[in-house]
Amino acid sequence: MELLRSNLSRVQIPEPTHRIYKHECCISFDTPRSEGGLFVDMNSFLAFGKDYVSWNYEKTGNPVYLHIKQTRKSIPEDRPLKKPTLLAIGVDGGFDNNEPEYEESYSIVILPDFVSLPFPSVELPEKVRIAVDTVVNAVGAERKEQVAAWTAEKKLISEHALTLQQIKSGIVIPPSGWKCSKCDKTENLWLNLTDGMILCGRKNWDGTGGNNHAVEHYKETAYPLAVKLGTITADLEAADVYSYPEDDSVLDPLLAEHLAHFGIDFSSMQKTEMTTAERELDQNTNFDWNRIQESGKELVPVFGPGYTGLVNLGNSCYLAATMQIVFSTHSFISRYFSHQSLKMAFEMAPADPTLDLNMQLTKLGHGLLSGKYSMPATQKDATTGDPRQEGIPPRMFKNVIAASHAEFSSMRQQDALDFFLHLVGKVERASNTTPDLDPSRSFKFGIEEKILCPSGKVGYNKREDCILSLNIPLHEATNKDELEAFHKQKAGKGLEENDMRSSDEIVRPRVPLEACLANFASSEPIEDYYSSALKGMTTAIKTTGLTSFPDYLVLHMRKFVMEEGWVPKKLDVYIDVPDVIDISHMRSKGLQPGEELLPDGVPEEVMESAQPVANEEIVAQLVSMGFSQLHCQKAAINTSNAGVEEAMNWLLSHMDDPDIDAPISHQTSDIDQSSVDTLLSFGFAEDVARKALKASGGDIEKATDWVFNNPNASVSDMDVSSSNSAQTPAQSGLPDGGGKYKLFGIVSHMGTSVHCGHYVAHILKEGRWVIFNDDKVGISTDPPKDMGYVYFFQRLD
Repeated sequence: MELLRSNLSRVQIPEPTHRIYKHECCISFDTPRSEGGLFVDMNSFLAFGKDYVSWNYEKTGNPVYLHIKQTRKSIPEDRPLKKPTLLAIGVDGGFDNNEPEYEESYSIVILPDFVSLPFPSVELPEKVRIAVDTVVNAVGAERKEQVAAWTAEKKLISEHALTLQQIKSGIVIPPSGWKCSKCDKTENLWLNLTDGMILCGRKNWDGTGGNNHAVEHYKETAYPLAVKLGTITADLEAADVYSYPEDDSVLDPLLAEHLAHFGIDFSSMQKTEMTTAERELDQNTNFDWNRIQESGKELVPVFGPGYTGLVNLGNSCYLAATMQIVFSTHSFISRYFSHQSLKMAFEMAPADPTLDLNMQLTKLGHGLLSGKYSMPATQKDATTGDPRQEGIPPRMFKNVIAASHAEFSSMRQQDALDFFLHLVGKVERASNTTPDLDPSRSFKFGIEEKILCPSGKVGYNKREDCILSLNIPLHEATNKDELEAFHKQKAGKGLEENDMRSSDEIVRPRVPLEACLANFASSEPIEDYYSSALKGMTTAIKTTGLTSFPDYLVLHMRKFVMEEGWVPKKLDVYIDVPDVIDISHMRSKGLQPGEELLPDGVPEEVMESAQPVANEEIVAQLVSMGFSQLHCQKAAINTSNAGVEEAMNWLLSHMDDPDIDAPISHQTSDIDQSSVDTLLSFGFAEDVARKALKASGGDIEKATDWVFNNPNASVSDMDVSSSNSAQTPAQSGLPDGGGKYKLFGIVSHMGTSVHCGHYVAHILKEGRWVIFNDDKVGISTDPPKDMGYVYFFQRLD
């Protein structure tokens, strides 16, 4: 006790502003449930596992720790699983994780000799008792994030329900036998609550679904509410009511009265159709979900180094799938595991290692690759009875990598591709002082755009990227005859795709990956291009190639289209991806003998005309959807007036931007030199960088887009003025080699859009494919190579 009293000055009583860690070690994934328990520093309130707490004592000199140990309680092994009613994890009504319960014990430990004192104890100094009580009763910093939730938003009461005017038409709706009033559809039918018309639902992008008669009726009449027939039962809140003006499923508190107007006795009706939310739940068992997750297959669990699962924190599968593949690359393994120990990263970290990206990447790398946390758990999988592993929660890493990012710091589902790009950018910026150690460079490559003017002269633009984003040319499908026969058969049977009983009955377009790559490299026209040779506007031809081939080639398949109502939907297509590809033909050759460069100089008036101005037609369409004029103008400008779909995508992803309501300004009195330097590092000329920053209000991301979308501004400044002066990939710091690549990683997506559903990774390890489905890791028997969203290839040489 005297030893404790002599160190009282190193004990703090936590203030409300203190971040208290007590659930997980800040440099490893040890927890109170680990064999050695967890040690909370009673000065900094950081937590450390048994093997690491001495490092903190050596670094800080803090000797007093609260030791927390959790011991599992015994529970009946035959505890029944609850059937889920929500697409959710860790919430009431969601999937039952069958989590065990634990008893918690405490003691005071004084380093360096690990002298232990019991807690609670009246003999402890009052300051220590108060400090420990505060820590024990506090909500841990690790748990202040939202509880893992994978659930639809709660429906709101429609503003149109309380004022709905129903027409006295004398229509009486029978309890069954419904048919669309304008076609022969007998399923997916909606009853308009104003006039009693029964009409079919929306048509899907591929021709399946309804014939749009219900939504067309709304456009003709402005009658706002409809209820889906077949979802009406005694539980009226479960009925699927849709508001067309609000473009969402809603609650109608007067639904019983509105149904009675058409003679419907809801108490006697039976459920025959799935609601929108239930259809989303049903995706868990449809073909795509089962195929990608390999459900129904006897997957053999695999354990050991490199086979550690990641716990789903709630809509974090996009992060898990991406990081599993990233930490299967030699560059990330070397940087954050092989050549950097946990102790080395901790010693370099600031006072709070939980906020240090290098520390948390090293922690994650060691957690995934050491094998320490990849062992069979004592508890078997509740659904299969197979051995399972608990996995590690990437909570601290997510907090650091998502800091100050409105979307990734939320608990909403995100696009795995967007996260990969965000990760690469953060790692690159963190490696500014040591670029030779930057693992993100292994994904980088140069892109060269050749612009051919009708005069015969050429210009060249160069930039760097880390993904190839590929359009999918459906007209290149190799199974057109099968597709035609399938659609004829389906039309003859009167079946919708949702009615298909077997996945084998569904025929989808099959497009070779080679066709997608060829489409990327093909020529495309540039309208309204100012030719400095012709001194006027003309149409130029642009072709794109790669100036270098990266160590790891990332291919993104553009699988999403916009449906009516600007709802993003997935393109229902298979991509035939070979195990080995050769992109040698895509290498750009640069300025060739006999080619003449376009002359320098673009008139000032042309530059002024390149200032971004919103397309009035795009703005008008967006405004008609209920968005503000200013927001719509910004969306059009920031997508270079590419179209309503592109502007809508930008608008939906930037609604929470802090400057979204700031006035549009094309003038910047002072250009920040650091922003110029950043653009220079991308390979842009200085005067182009300054023009771009001026045109985009100093925003680096917008300035980059401006350069790419304004070739008039960049050709004369970014061209290859001399074939001898052009930098080689080695001079620019980019990796390079041959064009042959081997497929080693696939991120697959299940769901109707990138912002919902589920992501899974398949990785080729030690000659076999392995599935990483959050914390489930097993040998893959049927990797979905044709269903990938993002493909990762490794250069063979």
